[in-house]
Amino acid sequence: MKINESEFEGRVVMVTGAAGGIGQAMAEAFAARGATVILTDRSDAVQATAENLGSRHRAYVMDVCDEAGIIETVRSAESALGRIDVLINNAGIGVLAPAESLSAEIWDRHMDVNLKGAFLVARAVAPGMLERGYGRIVNIASQAAVIGIEGHVAYCASKAGLLGMTKCMALEWAPRGVTVNAISPTVVETDLALVGWAGEKGERARAAIPTRRFAQPWEIAAAACFLSGEGAAMVNGENMLVDGGYTVI
Repeated sequence: MKINESEFEGRVVMVTGAAGGIGQAMAEAFAARGATVILTDRSDAVQATAENLGSRHRAYVMDVCDEAGIIETVRSAESALGRIDVLINNAGIGVLAPAESLSAEIWDRHMDVNLKGAFLVARAVAPGMLERGYGRIVNIASQAAVIGIEGHVAYCASKAGLLGMTKCMALEWAPRGVTVNAISPTVVETDLALVGWAGEKGERARAAIPTRRFAQPWEIAAAACFLSGEGAAMVNGENMLVDGGYTVI
């Protein structure tokens, strides 16, 4: 796929959960399009990921459940790079269990990471965007936000909440120059996802998608770049489903 290597030149993009998988693909996509990327993750591996992208990019070990750590990271990044123009809220977890046996601890963990974590990071980044009158926030949700999936009760609930948050922020912040949107992928072919969707289970899942395949990380990254670019300036409060048509059935 041909890309515009200067599309995000001069822009600073922050990606959470960037040490691997979809987050890494998004960091790579923005870097390839000229952005300076701030990569954050709970894992120390984020440092090597940033180094592989080049010396202008920055990495921070950050837990999206740690409010004080988020504020410190955002302040440090803004001090070093001047601002944050784009936030990609990608960090998330997914632990599967039937609703009748899911523990309250696992439920709370999903809400803390997938929903509250995204809120805390957006809230920390927003003041600078609002002050400058420009910003793009993209929250990575899931097709599980709009349909029920067996064994995904906490995940579905947290991602549905993320869509509600997206719409509220979009209403409040767009008049001041900051758009907020979401992307809801189907299963994405990362190493971690393929462990849970291997064998016959994976084949059945692919067969249920009209395109007959799972998404690739670069396809989610391309969607994030579109929503973060000038061509999507009038897209606000939207949930972009990247699911091969699964949810239209």
